[in-house]
Order: sequence, then C-alpha cells, then structure tokens
Amino acid sequence: MNAVIERKNPGAGATTKPSAVSPERARQIEQACAQACRAIAPTWPLDRAIAVNPHWSRIGMPLRRVAARMAVLGGIQVFPPRELQRSTWQEGRISAADLALALQQLPAAPARGLSAAECVEALQSRAAIEQLPLLIDTLDQDPERHTRLAWRQAITHQVSQTCAAYFDRHQADWQPERTEGLYAFWRDTLQHDHGIGLLMGLPHLGRAIDALPAQAQDAEQWVMQRLGLSPTVWADYLEAVLLTVNGWASWCAYLAWQAGQEGRSDTHLRELLAIRLAWGALLLECKDDGAAQQAFQAVQQAWQRAPQVMQAAEQALLIDEVWQLALELGYQRTLAQKLLSASGQTPQTTGIEVQAAFCIDVRSEPLRRALEAVWPCIQTLGFAGFFGLPVAYTPLASTARRPQLPGLMAPTMEVQDRILPADADAGATASATELQSQAAHARQSRLGLSAQWQAASRWPGAAFSFVEAAGLGYLGKLGQWLKPGQQTRARDELAGLPARYRPICRPHLVGLDLPAKVALAARVLKAMGLTQDLAPLVLLVGHGSQSSNNAHAAALDCGACCGQTGDVNARSLAQLLNEAPVRAGLWQTQGMAIPESTVFLAALHNTTTDEIEGFELDLLPAAASARWQRLQTMFARACDQVRRERASSLQLDPCAPPAELLRQLRQRANDGAQTRPEWGLAGNAAFLIAPRHKSRGVVLNGRSFLHDYEASQDPDGSILELLMTAPMLVTHWINWQYHASTCDPQRLGSGNKLLHNVVGGSLGVFEGNGGDLRIGLTHQSVHDGQRAMHEPLRLTVVIDAPQAAIDTIIAKHAVLQQLLVNDWLHLWRFEEAGFARYRQGAWCPLPWGAQA
Repeated sequence: MNAVIERKNPGAGATTKPSAVSPERARQIEQACAQACRAIAPTWPLDRAIAVNPHWSRIGMPLRRVAARMAVLGGIQVFPPRELQRSTWQEGRISAADLALALQQLPAAPARGLSAAECVEALQSRAAIEQLPLLIDTLDQDPERHTRLAWRQAITHQVSQTCAAYFDRHQADWQPERTEGLYAFWRDTLQHDHGIGLLMGLPHLGRAIDALPAQAQDAEQWVMQRLGLSPTVWADYLEAVLLTVNGWASWCAYLAWQAGQEGRSDTHLRELLAIRLAWGALLLECKDDGAAQQAFQAVQQAWQRAPQVMQAAEQALLIDEVWQLALELGYQRTLAQKLLSASGQTPQTTGIEVQAAFCIDVRSEPLRRALEAVWPCIQTLGFAGFFGLPVAYTPLASTARRPQLPGLMAPTMEVQDRILPADADAGATASATELQSQAAHARQSRLGLSAQWQAASRWPGAAFSFVEAAGLGYLGKLGQWLKPGQQTRARDELAGLPARYRPICRPHLVGLDLPAKVALAARVLKAMGLTQDLAPLVLLVGHGSQSSNNAHAAALDCGACCGQTGDVNARSLAQLLNEAPVRAGLWQTQGMAIPESTVFLAALHNTTTDEIEGFELDLLPAAASARWQRLQTMFARACDQVRRERASSLQLDPCAPPAELLRQLRQRANDGAQTRPEWGLAGNAAFLIAPRHKSRGVVLNGRSFLHDYEASQDPDGSILELLMTAPMLVTHWINWQYHASTCDPQRLGSGNKLLHNVVGGSLGVFEGNGGDLRIGLTHQSVHDGQRAMHEPLRLTVVIDAPQAAIDTIIAKHAVLQQLLVNDWLHLWRFEEAGFARYRQGAWCPLPWGAQA
C-alpha cells in the first residue's frame, strides 16, 4: 500500500503531502530495511545467557571494514582502544619484534608504507573518525537544547521503556495488549504519554502524533521518501538507526533467530526499525519548514560523502589492526613455544583406572592439568559440555522447557525428570509410578503457594502492606548476604521439591526407542574417542558456577548448554551408557564393546569453588563406589592446586591453608554483594583440537579451550568437520563477546552491575532505570577495578589433522571461509617441525618452529 501521509507543521502552520511511493521505490525500501535488520546479531535472555559475537551478522566483511562501519554508523569501538594498547606496549607485553612482524604480515601495512615509529606515535591519540549523523541529530539543533534531554537520548529512553513493557511476560502482573504488534503498541503508548514532550522541549508533540502512520511499513516508506538520500546508502542509514537501540534490536534478532529454528518468521525487528524511523516523522511535525529543510540538507550532504567517510575510517584503523595483530603475536609466540615443549610426549595408554571427560571450557584446563599431575592413572579428555546430546530439559512437574545445547542448534530430543529409588527394579514399576505422582503433586502444591505469596507483593494496592507484613521474612536472606555462609551450589531445577525426593529425582532421555538410543550412544562415543580401551570408571564432568544475587549468573555456566549447568546432559548420557540393552546394541550393530566392569558416572565441576560433585552415587556398583571414594583424595589435592592458581586474580592469599582458601571461595559464592564471584572465561585466547599428549603438562593458564581429537580415528574427517562447524564457532562467539565487552564496554558490554535493574524477569538489564537494553558482559566480568582482566585477542585455533582434511572442510562451509578470509580468527595446524598458519587460502610456516 502506498503511503500518503498529510503533514501539518505546528510551527509554520503549513500542510504538505509527500508524493506516493512507487512500487519500485517501495521494493528498494523493503530491501534496505531487510538488509539493515540482517546486520543485527541476536542476544540471549539472562536465564539462557550464552556468549555471542555481536558482529556475527557482519563476518562476511573484512574485520577492519566492519570496525570502520561500526565507528562511522554507531560510534562503536571494535579494535582495542589505543590507551589499552599503549599500556601493553609500555609494559613490554608487545615487543618491537611483535610490532615488526605484524607490519610484515598485514599486506595493507607495507603497501601504505606504514612504519613502526608511525604506529607508536599514533598511540598518543585516538583515530580521527567521523560519525555520520541521523535525522534526529540534525533536527536537534535549537539554541535551547542544552536545557533539556538530547533528542537521541530521550528517544532511546522512550523506545526502550516501551519495549520493556511490551516484551515482559514474567515480571509485571498487568500485561499490555499485544495483538496488534510492537509498532501499534508503541503508537498507542505514545498517544497517552504526556511527559515525553516536556522532557524533549516539545510542548506540541501531542498534536504531531496524529500524523503518525498507522502501519509500520508506511512509516518506513514515509521517512525514507522524505529523507531524499541515495538508495545506495539506505541500508547503511537504517543500520545506523538500529544501532541507536542496539540492545533491543539484538533482543528482537534473538526472537527472529528462535522463530527461524522453528520454521516461523518474526517481525519484531522490522517493527522496532519502523518505530525508530517514525520518531523522525514526529520531530518533523514539531519543526517549522525552515528548520526541517536545514536538517534535511545537513543529512543529505553528510551521507553523500558516506563512501569517502567509510574509506577514510578504514584507512585510519589500519594502525589499530596492526596493534591488534601485534598483541596476538606476543601471545602466540609463547603459546607455540609451550606446545612445542609437549609435542614430543608419548601418549599414555596403560595403567589407566579412570577416564574423565571434561567440557572444553577454559576453566577445565587447569583442573585437567592438576589431576594428571597428582595421579598418573587418570586420563582426561575434552569434549563439548553438552556431551553431544541435542536436548531440551523439562524439570519434574513443570511445563518449563529449557535448551541444553549450543545456541547455534535446536533441540531434537527431550529430557525429563523421573523419581527412581536406588533399589528400584523391573518389578517395582508401580511403586516408582506412585512415587513420581506423589513428588509431582507435592512440588506443584509448594510452587503454587509460593506463587500466591509472591503475587501479593506485586499488586499496587498491596505492595506497602506486604512489605510491612513480610519484612521479617526477608531478614534471613539479607542475613545470608551480610554474613555469607558455606552453602553448596543451589539446584534451581529442584526448587519446591520436598527434600525426601531430591536424591532420587534423576533426568532421563525420553521418547527414544532402543535403536535410536544405540545410534546416539555410538555417535557420542565415537566423537569422544571412547570406542576402545575404556577404563573401569568413566566420568562425564559438566560444569556450573555458583553465585548469589547475580543477574548474569547464567553467563558463568556452560555456554555449550545454553547458559545452563552441564549436569543434566552428563547424567542423562551416563544413564544411557550404563543401560545393558544399549551396550548389547552397540556390540551387535556397531562392533563397539563396553566392558561389563566399566561404569559411567556423571559429575559437576563447580568453577567458583573448584569442587567436584558426583551424581547417582547410590546407583554405583560396589567396585565403582570404592574407586570413587579413593578418587576423593586426588580431587582434593588437584582442586586445591587450581584454587591456588586462581587466588591471586581474586585478591586472595594463595598460601592460605587449604581449608581456609576453600572457605573463602565458598563465602564469595554465597555473598550477595560479591560482584566478581569468579572470572569466568576471561583471558580465553586459544582452542586446541588435538590429542591430549600435544598439550599434556603444559601450563596454559586457563586460556585455552581443549577438545580431544585423534585424526587416525577419523579417516573420513566427519568428526573434524563437526568440531570445526560447531565447537569452533561456539568458542569464536565466546572469544568475541569477551573481546567486544572489553573494547567497548559502554555499547557492547552491559556496564556496571551495581546499577543494573532486571528487565522483564529475564530479558536483560538496564543500567539504572532506562536507556537501551544492555547486552554483553558486565564491566566487573572483564575488569578488576585497576586493569582489564581479559586481553582482547582473536581466537587462535590449533588443529592436529592433515592439511587436506582441513582444506576440504573449509571449502565446504562458507561460514568458515568468511571467518578465515576476513580475519575473524587465526587457524594453525601442527606440523612435524612446528606450525603452519592459514592465510588467504594458503598455508605458510610460522616463525616459531622447533628450531627456534
């Protein structure tokens, strides 16, 4: 439908009618809007928080070009700030040799004649980059603008508050009308908001609302037609518009991502774009013709130069790209030397009593190393923390269904809780069913009472009386924060379940017949490299964090489990692999023999306190139970070693007695005022896809993801292909979220967690009471108050596999080609005398070889 919108200027009293939009022009606007929306990466909700590269939708462009676009369109910093690089240079973290090598490896640097002295001098100032204006910026030029809110700030606040109300499903009891969509809800909200005009210095704003198009598409067409910009810059302009509300745009992109996985479409991001554009139409209605004409001219003149401005920014940021690479080369040199010191080791194959498969998470590396050091009879493995189970989990007596797999994937299997006593057998089915029913009823009753009690505090008329009546009830929780105790990690999935049922409430895979179970078990065991030489006890060790009063707690749990702890997956898989019919099926159909004496056991690594918790211990046979008990001494020694490694970074005494150090870490985990319960994945910098002997004994300082891989057991390269297209992308997302949150904590990080207010129960946070929805990591997650705790390095992936196998996989997957050709990560492979790196489709030796 063509948009014909009458415009009345309150200031001038004039009335104009824009010409109708032609079908061809409407098609061009549609394409530009769709392209701008595709540039926004999704962000996951707080309760399912996973790390995301905020530039994921832009990886089809070279990194420096993206950095230039973000600076020009949104004032966003992509490369590390120059003041940070200046510190690393002055401290010697970047050497002169690193800088010289970076200048040599970047083809654009010698082509421009860039020198080391020029790069060093540039550290004294910021890159001179022009940011292109939007219509609201050029309209906001009256002499009184210093006495009121800037229009960009006010509009962002108003749009953000509207989105918070619209998308909230869990926090407010009074829910808005959403049937007409986000744009219609915003338009209706604005018609009843009599304060925004006063804040913006526009007392006649209410009159202008009548000129608003009723349909989102009409609003897009009206503004783009009026702007008079060249169609060649439309998509860029619209992307800049979305970047002013990047947090909510990212949330809408998440809704579209989820809809796409379910075969649906979602229009919220387009409606958000229409809202933000429609604000321009509103402001035009409040300006006289002369001011509006000046604003149009300013925008048009600026955007006529957009290609030149982009090119100039890209040129200016070449120095920043050089320093980015120099920082990485300093780390890579040390990494190469460490790995070369271990590459000659002979793999251990005999005397193994326990095999322990850990998540590839960087926090597992110190614990694996410590366990191997204290007990040579243990073999540790690295595998993605969801353990190959693409599942969604539904707790007992609940309708909630949460994904337990990487955000790149959609669940295809279900896990549900079952009540299973240790003495249950084939003849106790009726008893188990009755217990299941009793437990479900008891939990539903408790949760129902809790919901009624909490609801009483949210009704406006009852709020103050509720606080008076229940105030004493909150003293217990407040007391725990004021004097933190030694409580163990809480299991939220068991909330409301009576204590007598908790030890026997166990997650199980459901809905799979025996052939499907056998196929799943075979696939996972092959991917883990556990098809032969199985130990008597095989541990599947997930991980989870422990913190109190922490809106971003899920960001410290397992990214491979969609921001959840890994115990559900580990327990479900252990139960599956312990089933006698599954083992028989593996032998009959796959020729895979699991010894009768081998027992699989799930465990969880608490990454805040570095303790290991076992599950289903009451189901263990006597021999396995005895072996688990003997393991406790090894766990105690290894975990204490890891705690001492971490102590200094948490400002604790690494020489404290073991019990005291553990007490302090448990206290931090239960402290409601603790802003840094642990450092999470800060410092992550490398991903090794290789046999353990390639890194065994090497101190990688908790900075490397480790995934075991044996090329000799993967003749067709299928396992390597899975690793390069799933875990490698997940680790890239993690790496870039930390990178972005460090380089631009204001726009790509979530700011100061002391000021956070949770939005919509789990949508995200505001910093303070408004502004845009904040995405990314908190300042406290990457900074200790004195210095950055994360070095913003691009991920270095090191693979031990034949070159031909790696090349074949890269050629099959466009996403890998984009990441590599456009310099979003580094790729190495092991060679006999050192390493080779992948660069622009070719392999070349690294300068750090065995002879170095």
